[in-house]
Amino acid sequence: MSVREIPESDHLALLASRRSASFLQTPAWGRVKAEWRRESIGWFRGEELVGAALVLYRQLPKVKRYLAYLPEGPVIDWEADDLGAWLAPMAAHLAERGAFGVRMGPPVVTRRWDAATIKAGIADDDVRRLGDLPPTERTHVGARVTSQLTELGWRPQAVEGGFAAGQPQYVFQVPLAGRTEDDVLAGMNQLWRRNIKKAAKEGVSVATVADVTEPQLKAFHDLYVHTAERDHFTPRPLSYFRTMVDSLGAEDPDRIRLYEATHEDTLVAATIGIRVGAHAWYSYGASSTEKREVRGSNAIQWQMIRDAIAAGADVYDLRGITDTLASDDPHLGLIQFKVGTGGEAVEYVGEWDLPLNRALYAAFAMYMKRRG
Repeated sequence: MSVREIPESDHLALLASRRSASFLQTPAWGRVKAEWRRESIGWFRGEELVGAALVLYRQLPKVKRYLAYLPEGPVIDWEADDLGAWLAPMAAHLAERGAFGVRMGPPVVTRRWDAATIKAGIADDDVRRLGDLPPTERTHVGARVTSQLTELGWRPQAVEGGFAAGQPQYVFQVPLAGRTEDDVLAGMNQLWRRNIKKAAKEGVSVATVADVTEPQLKAFHDLYVHTAERDHFTPRPLSYFRTMVDSLGAEDPDRIRLYEATHEDTLVAATIGIRVGAHAWYSYGASSTEKREVRGSNAIQWQMIRDAIAAGADVYDLRGITDTLASDDPHLGLIQFKVGTGGEAVEYVGEWDLPLNRALYAAFAMYMKRRG
């Protein structure tokens, strides 16, 4: 097995051959993350391309050495008996490119909890975290990958923002494979079904926008900033979303969509949806504080799910959640909202680091600790 740089066209062709791959592993995502240097790399068995990855390089302050970051990647055969055969040539290639360390997020599930289990856990005061509950499923692949990575010298990371902007280890997903709209709707809780029905009765309309105009993006961003102020998080600038829409849309016309929920000509909710192959994501969302009673947020999510089903998606991914189920945690409301879809909480193996230059990696770790 060998690893070398590949053209973006070959990278995209490999992704197109897979049922699912993260949008963070598309070449276009490298253009979104403009502050990082980007590279598409491929795994070859002989001359056959059998894996690919987007690598983002971030320079260590004052030193011309880099952290090589593969968000939710690489796209390789994670069920392989010998992961070292895949990861060793990757590490060698990245070291040649000046990397002092590698960080990756294998797209490998370890555990799942269904909605009924989570709901029972929220109602139980003795349950504080998802890990306190018996999982609905514990995967053999997840256990094997975790064991192999440890043996190969990789280190599990608990990353929150900062230098590498780590990706969530816990997400919430609605399985769609083999299910109709009626099946998914029947799986939602009573409140969700009632709110979807109420939005329709109130006259909420949801538009799906492929070719996003500047005024439409500005309207989304204004509502997003309003949401950030209300919910106390730091919003991204409008320029970030323009780059995101332009880059992902140019790569594939079906990659990204803007959704607008309006009531009596007032924008009450707006979201950005992304799809790669059979995996659809809810990426960003915003909602108005006024007119919450018309349930625009439920209506817009239902339209995104319906579009995902129509596109043949296997999963609708509502992205990150925390693992807390404690009643006094401010994130509990978000989990409860997502649980109402009838989906499941999913734990991935998380992000892992491999130090390539131990002295520089130690300096990087100290730098991160000071920042944190």
